[in-house]
Amino acid sequence: MTKVFVSYSHVDGDWVRDRLVPSLKASGAEVLIDSGRFQPGGGVHRQMDATQDLADKHVLVLSAAYAASPPCAREMTRAVATDPGFNHHKVLPIRRDATPVPDALKGADPMFFSDLRSDSDRAAEAIWDKLLGQCGQTLGAPVPHYLSMRDEVVRLLAANRSVNLVVEHGIRWHGMIDDLVGRAGLGLGRLDLYKGGTETRHGFVAGVLEALGTIATIPKQGHLARFSQILGTLGQRRLALESFDVVTQRREYDADLFAALLYEVTISQDAGVAAAIACAGGQSGAARA
Repeated sequence: MTKVFVSYSHVDGDWVRDRLVPSLKASGAEVLIDSGRFQPGGGVHRQMDATQDLADKHVLVLSAAYAASPPCAREMTRAVATDPGFNHHKVLPIRRDATPVPDALKGADPMFFSDLRSDSDRAAEAIWDKLLGQCGQTLGAPVPHYLSMRDEVVRLLAANRSVNLVVEHGIRWHGMIDDLVGRAGLGLGRLDLYKGGTETRHGFVAGVLEALGTIATIPKQGHLARFSQILGTLGQRRLALESFDVVTQRREYDADLFAALLYEVTISQDAGVAAAIACAGGQSGAARA
């Protein structure tokens, strides 16, 4: 797994955290970034240097704020030092505005820049692909479309709508679920139906409750009634059911189970589950409410 260090100004933090980092992570890269990595009591520069030294690639998010930041200049200098002749594609600059290119990135052989001032149009698709490709990764789908689908899922879930997400094989959709689960405002639990024990109806019910943060004793007899009772005490929750296409292979997944689940999803806006259902296989890029 390629380790990618992201150097950016916190002024550009929203774009970095919402679009760049999720795309890198979903494609398979390990992203090294200041957010969440620093430990209390340690020197900031020392910790940042130690993090940067782990990187195989250095992504520099260039902007006016970046050019004005001494810490960013330090990170850029250290990145260039890993490949001063720009021969090994270790330094990957991204332009986010029209600020002149820093002198440290100029040379007799000008460096190619990923221009993502507009990151969601047709021209941006090839630029995103090249950027991920230099990190040895791919999403299996155009990045702007991928992010658009993710945003649509976020919108629907925030409106307490259930979603059926259908994707083609080869698209890195697990990374999208990682992104959604990591969003504190959604409060999204997660259950992969390939997980051992979920092949029975009783195991599925127990797995759903565990994914929602509740550990409860579920009786073999009357487990659907107990399931509904417990859900009614939790308040509104959201759940991602991954690999949902396997339900056609589960003999114990019957009409009673889905009737109970549907009832809990739709009973009210105050109690129940809004389910994001991720299906491997099917048509590309469909997010259906």
